Amino acid sequence: MPTMQTMRTIPVYLLLRRDVLMLDLAGPAEVLRFANRLREAEGQAALFALRYISAETRIATSVGLELAGFGPLPAALEDDAAVMLVGCAGADDDFGTPAAQAAAAWLKQRVTPAHRLLGICTGSLLAGHAGLLDDRQCTTHHSHCDSLREIAPRARVLENRIYVQDGNVYTSAGVTAGIDLALHLVAETAGHPFAAAVARAMVIYMRRSGSDPQFSPWLAHRNHLHPAIHRVQDAIIADPARDWSNAALAGIACTSERHLTRLFREHAGTGIVDYLHRIRIALARDLVTQSRLDMERIAERAGFQSSRQLRRVWKKFDSLPPGEARQQAAKSI
Repeated sequence: MPTMQTMRTIPVYLLLRRDVLMLDLAGPAEVLRFANRLREAEGQAALFALRYISAETRIATSVGLELAGFGPLPAALEDDAAVMLVGCAGADDDFGTPAAQAAAAWLKQRVTPAHRLLGICTGSLLAGHAGLLDDRQCTTHHSHCDSLREIAPRARVLENRIYVQDGNVYTSAGVTAGIDLALHLVAETAGHPFAAAVARAMVIYMRRSGSDPQFSPWLAHRNHLHPAIHRVQDAIIADPARDWSNAALAGIACTSERHLTRLFREHAGTGIVDYLHRIRIALARDLVTQSRLDMERIAERAGFQSSRQLRRVWKKFDSLPPGEARQQAAKSI
């Protein structure tokens, strides 16, 4: 993953159709806007360039407002572009219109494996009509799963999922799940700590993905509003391998060590050492599954004194040993 300093701005095309669901549009767009705002506050370039496009010049929305002023379907897409298909009300019977057919044809012609394709709610149905879900795992709003199976019989439609990623194709369930998918896009682009900061700025929290039954350890124990505890957690996440002492963390929280211990357990719902171990194991797991480093190097980078200590702490959080986790990750590539 490129560093925050070297990331270039990613163009994100939000494809709108008639009867667009406003929350499917505004929710993900606001996530990306908040991400840009946090980046710019750090003196960095925006992460995302939002571009609103449609096969029509004016469209009605699910709440009765009309939208206009968006661009036409572009003749070409940048290699690193993302295309977001925003959900619509009454999507099942909308695909016979010239605008819907034009949108599906454009997607089929322009979207390649180099692009990220995101189907928000019933936006997945448009991706199915374009043939972009063939041989893919995907999801949509629970009331439209059967329709998606009919539209894309070669797709593997998963139910009861918040969102699903299969390669460069991302699909979400209904309404607020688009926010979760947008936060996942931020995390994939700029890292989990940055995505967590975006979630906190929006006063929301990141839920598990449909394909992952566990909450992200980077985001666990963050569903509280105590600023001092968030500062401590931010510091740990920013440098998990540091030899953190209670005194150093208390200094960040501007309180005594004893009071910090009480506050941390009260608001985060866990102890400081347990939280530190959880974050270090999360980092170690990333290194195990995404690198070829040996266990001693991984232990050192994750803040453990030895690979033996790493394995001992690992067992508290994951029943799958590191070696098997690496093998499983290699098989999924």
